[in-house]
Amino acid sequence: MNLIGFIRSPFSSLEGMPIQPTGAAGVRGKVEILPEYRAGLKDIEGFSHLILLYLFHRSEGFKLEVVPFLDSQPRGLFATRAPRRPNPIGLSIVRLDSVEDGVLHVQDIDILDGTPLLDIKPYVPVFDRRDGARTGWLELTGNAVTSQKSDSRFVAP
Repeated sequence: MNLIGFIRSPFSSLEGMPIQPTGAAGVRGKVEILPEYRAGLKDIEGFSHLILLYLFHRSEGFKLEVVPFLDSQPRGLFATRAPRRPNPIGLSIVRLDSVEDGVLHVQDIDILDGTPLLDIKPYVPVFDRRDGARTGWLELTGNAVTSQKSDSRFVAP
């Protein structure tokens, strides 16, 4: 994999961060694209939202059962969005405000400052939204995402 840039946000510590973009409504950040990849930003300003794929660069190790932020009982890792994973790849959907000299100005950012960026994809509702989607165990607790903050449970030992 090639890093294409870095994400800048107000979050310098893993603890106390929003756990998903919906919990970071209005939080501003920047996505700085390396010069050799900036030509790939052509036409991106026409999209209101972007999918960022990034490396959980402070994540070490993993367990196949975890207690996720929005629950108190162990769940299978792949039924969660926990950051400590076999391949520590994160995904966030952010709102694009503007593009300026290889920098994307975004909102709703829930990502640690300095996070390496792997890829950007436009969010397209007709491609990405699924009517009737089920949310498993999150149907009971998912609405708490706007107030839940991260704690030390996924910080590497």
